[in-house]
Amino acid sequence: MHPASVGFQCPEEIADARRTVRQPKRSTGLRVAGRRWGVVTVVLIALNVLVAVATAVSAISVGVSPLTSFSSPLQTELLTAPVLVDDGQWWRVVTSAFTHASLVHLALNMFALLLFGSELEKQFGKARYLTVYLVAALGGAASLQLFGAYFGGVVGASGAIYGLLGAFGVVLLKQKQDLRGLLTLLAINLVISFLPGVSLLGHLGGLVAGAATAAVLVYAGRRRTLAVGGVALVVAVLLVLTFGGLR
Repeated sequence: MHPASVGFQCPEEIADARRTVRQPKRSTGLRVAGRRWGVVTVVLIALNVLVAVATAVSAISVGVSPLTSFSSPLQTELLTAPVLVDDGQWWRVVTSAFTHASLVHLALNMFALLLFGSELEKQFGKARYLTVYLVAALGGAASLQLFGAYFGGVVGASGAIYGLLGAFGVVLLKQKQDLRGLLTLLAINLVISFLPGVSLLGHLGGLVAGAATAAVLVYAGRRRTLAVGGVALVVAVLLVLTFGGLR
């Protein structure tokens, strides 16, 4: 017998009580972040950061400071450009969607991804939200491929981020909320897109593709066939624009 606050308890009763008490689950930092910000958002940020770290290490290997630029041999292999895609290097459309030009570029994009992406993940759910992100990235590549006439490479992560801004605008419009704050932010960023070295085409392509995909998903509602068919049509058009001229 074991002494208790009132009387005594036998060992069998104590053992039975312990078995019925739920033990607290241990949560890792990633699980906590996933619950707070969204699993897909956290994974996307992790992928972007991993690519940034890899290109930063590559930059260091050739004497470039990663604090100012991620320009490196590895980044050259990941970025995209019309002439490169025309030459059959189709994978660059995917890899460029996770590349950044510098530490500041990465920080700004990841802040936007955390802010807008986490909210869109709540609104759309994991699968639909990821669809918007990837289609927006493809839209940026399609815009470059269709209208770009230069040989220099382009990092394409911002196309997906602009797509999230476009998607967020569609959600606000559907909910009949005030768009002025978002439109002001977009206007500022589009002005920045005209600066030298910034890909205006990639930004606009991602913005349009993200908004179009979100519009299909939002207005299709629970009509799964309509949602899947509409997104498939958007993707098909972008694929034709991006790869239709491959040799």
